Amino acid sequence: MKKVLIAAAVVAAGAAGYWVSQDKGASGEADLILASVPSDTPLFSAQLTPFPIKSYINSVSQNYQAYGDDMFAELEESEDTRAKFMLSLTQTYMESLESGEKFVSTFGLPEKMRSYFYTLGLLPVIKLEMEEPKAVWAVLDKAEKESGFTHEKKTVKGVEYRSYSMTDVGETETIDLLFAIADGILTVTFDSSFSQPETLETALGLAPVANSLADSGILNDIMKTHGFSGDGIGYLNHQEIVRAITTKDGNQLARQLTAFAEQEGEDPFAIVRSNECHTELSSIAANWPRTVFGVNNLSISDTKSHMELETIVESKNKLVLDALSSMRGFIPDYVSQSNSSVFSMGLGIDLNELVPSLTSIWDDMLTPQYQCQVLQEMQGEMSGQSPAMLGMFTGMANGVKGIAASVIDYKFSDDQDNPALESVDAIISLSADNPSMLFNMVKPFAPELADIELKDNGEPVDLSYLLPLPPEFGVKPKMAVKGNHLVIFSGEEGEAKAEELAAETLKSNGLYTATVDYGKMITPLVALAELSGEPMPEELAMMKDYNMQLKMSLDINQQGIVFDSVVDNKATPAGQ
Repeated sequence: MKKVLIAAAVVAAGAAGYWVSQDKGASGEADLILASVPSDTPLFSAQLTPFPIKSYINSVSQNYQAYGDDMFAELEESEDTRAKFMLSLTQTYMESLESGEKFVSTFGLPEKMRSYFYTLGLLPVIKLEMEEPKAVWAVLDKAEKESGFTHEKKTVKGVEYRSYSMTDVGETETIDLLFAIADGILTVTFDSSFSQPETLETALGLAPVANSLADSGILNDIMKTHGFSGDGIGYLNHQEIVRAITTKDGNQLARQLTAFAEQEGEDPFAIVRSNECHTELSSIAANWPRTVFGVNNLSISDTKSHMELETIVESKNKLVLDALSSMRGFIPDYVSQSNSSVFSMGLGIDLNELVPSLTSIWDDMLTPQYQCQVLQEMQGEMSGQSPAMLGMFTGMANGVKGIAASVIDYKFSDDQDNPALESVDAIISLSADNPSMLFNMVKPFAPELADIELKDNGEPVDLSYLLPLPPEFGVKPKMAVKGNHLVIFSGEEGEAKAEELAAETLKSNGLYTATVDYGKMITPLVALAELSGEPMPEELAMMKDYNMQLKMSLDINQQGIVFDSVVDNKATPAGQ
């Protein structure tokens, strides 16, 4: 039975790859599918307006064309026909990423398609629009031939489907992987011994749903609350998960877990299935009801793609949100500009507010007099500790608002006999109310800094003597105070960023931001590998055609904890 949970967990984890494209005028076909999704589904994600899958694959295919020889080693060595079946499917998928044309033709997809992912309790359901169903059956037939793993044809209410048993013969608990195509929609789902017979009919859209997602207003509520443009929407429902583990029949997931426990003869959630735990955990979940996600901006062509994604852990706990917001510090512009550096990272924390904020959150968690045993034990462990102890370490960093770093550019020499690092443009910055004072406080603990005198917006001080690198490396670090920022930099571009930073005033603009440009990161390494004349490392060869920029950030707003990411892909022109 553990295989049931593992299989479901793997597919559920894959839901992170499904983001939504939805507008308020979704088609009748989309509405029809939503009408077959129960409103108590714990997890939902979909593309409800046609996503340009062919163009998207063209824009990113070079990032996935190469993969290591040992990527499938474990599956290749397995004698299990199920493992070989999955290996064939995976290899077909990887090979199809050569181009958008090959991808859609391999799997019989339209050039623009809708897709859906949700769960019926524990069991995942994937639905994809199809253009040529025969292509899917051909892929499965090929996998069966290469593995020796076969299916059983079954029918429910006139709909035929393929069933692949994923458990061993003779096991009392069973799980089957199912594929069905009806009305131009491919459905991939599971059937298990602990699910009700009508669950499969619901998954195939054959059974009516009394309280459906289409009628619930959940999607419109998310869009209205978070201002999503309509390009994307999805969610993880914390309240339904809590209801499932604290009751025996509160929702579909609860009933499945109860059936699973009866088959196993042991209920792993018995400790929280009490009236006290149900009431108190439900109250917590009401304060943190959902994790929602979506696409705020989407632009895709055959040569490039741009996606702006947002994930929000919703919270109605104003005290916690206010405390987290007060901790927000300063992140420099050079970190936020994802196209101007190889790699950048900024941590914005107002250290003056760190301990008071954490203490406020800590006290809030200890205030309720919980009756639930699990919550009582948690409070008992917390009561013996206190974030106030952090004050001993943060006191010396009074006034610090953030720290950041960026590798702007780097290159190697073209000396084939003695290739070496030729130059590095980089910057590290500490932002504070009085950076000069902080530096002077540190000097007594670092004798090598004793002779350095820094003045506000003064001339940079050479630090080469502290970093005895060979001259051919071209790294000449310098230190200076620029406005509210203590900076260490190298190279002309590093110095330019330091001068720009001098004009930036301290403001609370975030908690964390990181950017990476894979093209700028990998290109010099590839050039160095080619110059050496040695075989290129496999890991590097896999990434040599990457042309992708990624930006990630963490922040707080009035709705909750916000995770933002921006992904840009560009296809390299042929011949380059």
